Amino acid sequence: MIRLRFQIATWPRRALVLTDTPRPDCHICDGVGGIEHEYGHPETGEYDGSDWEPCPCWNGQRAWTLLPLPIRPRWLYRHRAEPDPWASNEPPF
Repeated sequence: MIRLRFQIATWPRRALVLTDTPRPDCHICDGVGGIEHEYGHPETGEYDGSDWEPCPCWNGQRAWTLLPLPIRPRWLYRHRAEPDPWASNEPPF
């Protein structure tokens, strides 16, 4: 059974995407979507990285682009306001 949710994709262009989610009651991954295996360096035993094993309850590649989102014009971005030269953080007394 597919459990769908909405996400916003940012690459290659902003778009509204419908994606599959992991099964929340999965006894293998506990609803995370996969299992992380950490491993150490064979000689020193120190942390050397981790591998991600996807769970069969979820397919991370299953996604449908629904709607490309418009790109904001540069003039719509908020600019930082200049500080007021008359403003003070001193108390008025």
